[in-house]
Amino acid sequence: MMEYKGYFAKVEFDDDDNIFHGEVINLRDVITFEGETVKELKQAFLDSVDDYLDFCAERGEEAEKPYSGKFVIRVEPELHKNITIEARKKGMSLNVWVKNALSRALTDLTQHQAP
Repeated sequence: MMEYKGYFAKVEFDDDDNIFHGEVINLRDVITFEGETVKELKQAFLDSVDDYLDFCAERGEEAEKPYSGKFVIRVEPELHKNITIEARKKGMSLNVWVKNALSRALTDLTQHQAP
């Protein structure tokens, strides 16, 4: 995984073409890059993100931010009711309760993954 200015990219190696290629994964917009060496790949990633930001600025548009901190989730009404009740029992908003539950789940997940 590569990161630059809050943008994260996954990288794969194409054995047939003997080239690395990557894609920014935390945007709806598409940013891709490639290189024959790790050094070229890293530079192409930096250049691609900077080009994207420059392109947006030239057009007078806001560059898409990697994450806004908001997302919508749809659940069954019964689950919605039950988690709302649990949040209220603990004196929390539904948002805080869900945020805490997600944080705990992520911590548990990362602690159980092999190094």
